[in-house]
Amino acid sequence: MAMEAKYSIVREVGRGSYGVVYEAIVNQTRSKVAVKRMHCNVPENVELALQEFWALQSIQRQHENVIQLEECILQNGQVFQPISHRYRKSDSHLLLIETCLKGRRCMDPKSACFLWFVMEFCDGGNMNEYLLSRSPDAQLNNSFMRQLSSAVAFLHRNQIVHRDLKSDNILISHRRGSPIVKVADFGLSKVCQGKGNVNQHRFSSACGSNFYMAPEVWEGHYTAKADIFALGIIFWAMVERITFRDGDTEKELLGTYICQGKELIPLGEALLENPNMKLQIPLKNKKSMPDDLCKLLHDMLAFNPKERLDAFQLEVRIRQISYGKKRQRSVS
Repeated sequence: MAMEAKYSIVREVGRGSYGVVYEAIVNQTRSKVAVKRMHCNVPENVELALQEFWALQSIQRQHENVIQLEECILQNGQVFQPISHRYRKSDSHLLLIETCLKGRRCMDPKSACFLWFVMEFCDGGNMNEYLLSRSPDAQLNNSFMRQLSSAVAFLHRNQIVHRDLKSDNILISHRRGSPIVKVADFGLSKVCQGKGNVNQHRFSSACGSNFYMAPEVWEGHYTAKADIFALGIIFWAMVERITFRDGDTEKELLGTYICQGKELIPLGEALLENPNMKLQIPLKNKKSMPDDLCKLLHDMLAFNPKERLDAFQLEVRIRQISYGKKRQRSVS
């Protein structure tokens, strides 16, 4: 199967160390899809590609707020081989593909070996760009918080820990009119083995983006509750429009931090240095959020993971807060 026979690339929409993302058309149906190409020429790229593949293919049913994988295609030179479609392949077949791919990276590092991920197309860009291009809207923020809480609870129920939640890794779709968020970019995710509570699994490799990392991630001993800390950073920044400028890309990004002179310190790192630090929530305007939302953010950003909400508790609590509900509009 030739890639170009099934899909037509329209334009490039994103690029990073992980690879390139394109907007494409399914030639048979003329529907839009997103295609991510990851070059498997070095071990690190192979691991990123396989982590994303294993996470997305492990989900047995779809969730509206998690990016949907249509299929994954392995390219070796000019040969294109579909290795999954709607998760119909057996685990033994997928393990064989993983073994072959890891072997190929060592045989000829210059060979054209790629994984192509074909996913649903999101027309609204990422959440960071989407929110910063609009005026603050409490109802929209509330909707996004509910959707994201539901998505992370779904992932944790399916034993998937994302480990790199940030506004750049959340996409926006307008397919149903109102904006729908989609958690994406599973290259750093982990699929936990077994059917126990996902919060019992422990991780040691510190990964993610500094400004969203929980204190325990900086130490290298953490659980799925690190995802909740990252969501807390996103929610707080979203409500108060707190941003920082990324030193590498010069992009303005949603995220909270601690100021030490002219230096911006990630909140998780600052809490690790001073676990008794009191978070100033809200940071800008005391009228910007009700008390129940302040309490929720404190519980999401607790230094001690044992005192932090898990995804299932968050999913319940987020529906109880008064912030952004229609009856609040006349008050604000």
